[in-house]
Amino acid sequence: MITTDRLNAYRIMWTLVMYDLPTETRKDRKVASKFRKKLMEDGFSMFQFSMYVRHSASSENATVHSNRVKKMLPDYGKIGILQITDKQFGEMELFYGTRKAEMPKIPQQLELF
Repeated sequence: MITTDRLNAYRIMWTLVMYDLPTETRKDRKVASKFRKKLMEDGFSMFQFSMYVRHSASSENATVHSNRVKKMLPDYGKIGILQITDKQFGEMELFYGTRKAEMPKIPQQLELF
């Protein structure tokens, strides 16, 4: 049985990873590309260039993914990891130039055990 508690907008979390990695040398570009590919393998989606987001069913699950990102950090560059609730993420305003844009529809995620 699914309770409304499990799908509460304050329980569902988003993990945001923002990064600025060096790309001056071929090796730097390879490291940056590898980091980006690892993020996508872990279920992150590109929100903007150098900003990836991942939807998680709970704070505990978001922490698991945050810890995975920490384990794959490159030696150089700036990386920020932020966790926010689904409610906070839903309050974001998006614009394309001066036009307001609709938030992307996120499918309801259920956990089955």
